[in-house]
Amino acid sequence: MKILVAPLNWGLGHASRCVPLVQQFIDEGHEVIIAGDGVSLTLLRRHFPKLRYVYLAPLNLRYGKGNRQVWAMMKAMPHLLSWAMKDHAILQAVLREERFDMVLSDNRFGLYPSKKSKEANPNLRSVYMTHQLHIFLPRGWRWLERLAERLHARVCAKYKEVWIPDYEEKERSLSGELGHPKLSGFRIQDSEVRYIGPQSRFEPYRDVHNANEMGTETVAVLSGLEPQRTILEREIAARYAGKEERVLIVQGLLNRPNTRMKRGNITLVPYLGDEELAGVLHGARHIIARSGYSTIMDLEALGVLEKAELIPTPGQSEQEYLAFWVQKRIIK
Repeated sequence: MKILVAPLNWGLGHASRCVPLVQQFIDEGHEVIIAGDGVSLTLLRRHFPKLRYVYLAPLNLRYGKGNRQVWAMMKAMPHLLSWAMKDHAILQAVLREERFDMVLSDNRFGLYPSKKSKEANPNLRSVYMTHQLHIFLPRGWRWLERLAERLHARVCAKYKEVWIPDYEEKERSLSGELGHPKLSGFRIQDSEVRYIGPQSRFEPYRDVHNANEMGTETVAVLSGLEPQRTILEREIAARYAGKEERVLIVQGLLNRPNTRMKRGNITLVPYLGDEELAGVLHGARHIIARSGYSTIMDLEALGVLEKAELIPTPGQSEQEYLAFWVQKRIIK
């Protein structure tokens, strides 16, 4: 099969969880082309430098500086709609040039084949991957959750299949209600919903314990949109400045030169390779990270989720819920 894999460029998480799927497709003998923009495409190209790639419409979003993101996201809606339309148009052009057997879109909601493309290739499998079937909204906006869920279901319905990177059983799951919605009105018409299990690029490194040469006690792994990524980095640096505890901050900046900076007991590094980061996380006494879903899958894959301090991005109801759900799951 010829497969196009395209993750959303919203930090590194969506690309990260596509890595094991791309590797699986390659191992099965399929031809894989990767597609995307920004740092998510950079991450995939670093993992698979020999694969062809396609540029999709760039998504350049920023969070607000405060503790609420509702207005930042509402202001971004025209841009998001325009971006989805551009993605859709680019995909149709690609499908006119080449015949694909599968298009896997990780939360790029405009990346579905048009009616004309489906008529030209009726066997094309269009797949939408998401962990968020239920949409959590901030307090004061929760009366709109049912509407938001139905709108997202309409997006899902444009694809033949919907893949949820989680376990099917809710109590065992990492996503909780996000991937297992309880609202009775949830339906995805004509789409096959499949739970494919958690996906993490760190699964091969579950037993790596020898890479933590720095003797680091606390490791902070940063990701996500600016300016909140930088704000958290500064908060962590201020929390540990001048203490005896050795702290490593992995900034999640793939496009920076990978040089380490030392500030007293704190070391900053733009990024680490998978095996080295796995070893560092195994050796750390304490881990700090955002409660993004892909981060949670990575920590679970390494068996270090129980020693993680998960800090939701301010105003991100999804991450607030995930931090709560993971804590509840660990206590059980």
